[in-house]
Amino acid sequence: MNDPLHAASPIPGRWFDGQSSRARPVMVSLQATPQGPSLALHPLSQPGAQPVVFAWKDVGWPEAWNERKAQRLVVVDLRDQGSLEIDAVTEWRAALAAAGERPGIAQRMQTRWPVLLGVTVAAAIGLTLFYRYGTPWAATQLTRFVPLSWEVAMAENALQQMDDGTLKPSKLPKERQDQLKARFDTLVQQAPKTLHRYPDYRPPLSLEFRSGMGANAFALPGGKIVMTDGIVKAAADKGMDDTALVGVLAHEIGHVMHRHTTRMVVEQGVLNIGLGLALGDVSAIVSTGASVLTGLAYSRSHEREADCYAIAVMRHAALPTAPMGRLLLAIARDEEEEERKEKEKGMKRGKDQGEHSATTAAGEPGSKSNHRTEPQAHPVWSLLSSHPDTVHRATELEQGHAPHCGKG
Repeated sequence: MNDPLHAASPIPGRWFDGQSSRARPVMVSLQATPQGPSLALHPLSQPGAQPVVFAWKDVGWPEAWNERKAQRLVVVDLRDQGSLEIDAVTEWRAALAAAGERPGIAQRMQTRWPVLLGVTVAAAIGLTLFYRYGTPWAATQLTRFVPLSWEVAMAENALQQMDDGTLKPSKLPKERQDQLKARFDTLVQQAPKTLHRYPDYRPPLSLEFRSGMGANAFALPGGKIVMTDGIVKAAADKGMDDTALVGVLAHEIGHVMHRHTTRMVVEQGVLNIGLGLALGDVSAIVSTGASVLTGLAYSRSHEREADCYAIAVMRHAALPTAPMGRLLLAIARDEEEEERKEKEKGMKRGKDQGEHSATTAAGEPGSKSNHRTEPQAHPVWSLLSSHPDTVHRATELEQGHAPHCGKG
């Protein structure tokens, strides 16, 4: 043991050594050492006996929960040597301070509100920065190690589930499908390799058609892109040529080449692990909430990234992005109109049912109305369903520029 640098006044205490149920009266002294205060017990029943010394690391030092209100009793854990009880709490705290004891961050949080508030704010800022910047950065790096075979298997499974549910076989004539596939293949060949976030990533890009949902197009990890009959029909109804659809396909290729779906999966995993390390445990609610928050926050940046990819590819192919923007705006307006009509229908249905219930109640006093207005699912599936800020983004595309893409 190091020579004491400072000695505090002895304090009376009771030592339960674990070998007897009776307490041994002792005098307790604290000494400052480079590692922290040490504790020495001087048995009063054995005058002249050598004190029992405990190093800083061998003592379970009690924490103070209230700096202004002293505890009634201090209990010190001596590990295998039992425990120590001290009634002179004020003297104990003073001796600890004189021996160089420095409260840990946990104790300072317990006894001082400013410290607790400061730590809480710092933790909130740290978690926010980790969520906003650390998680996407880590996910982007980790995605490099996800094998393409895993993405392809996940995409095939997802598409099979959709084919068994919402999606139906395309009703577009084969000639029409072949026309769009030819434009798609040409676009893939013209895409500059310099636009790829992952230079060694070479997924087999392919285009498929489905019906069963409204105007939509979506990308699956591993290279498969699905375009619905609805969006092809929407472009035709608006009198737009295939350049608008090619722009949409360029956007979806951007999702594939930037591996957005895979990054989303990895981001959720990284966020959950980070929350677990920060909070000690992640309940099912927190874990689910983290996944939802990740999806909402990062999908916006992914959409912008795919827009920038589409703008660059279309520019390289000497094709305008304005038709794509006009198509998205037209779909947005159609959805807003459909939503307005559904809302009016719901209000009218609710009013009619209310009048019917009132009439029934008046005509049949003993009856109870079981009519309820059920919420109606929106019948229109469109790019708006998964692409946030569609109107704003479409306006930028229609004008031919997106400031967040920078130069090039």
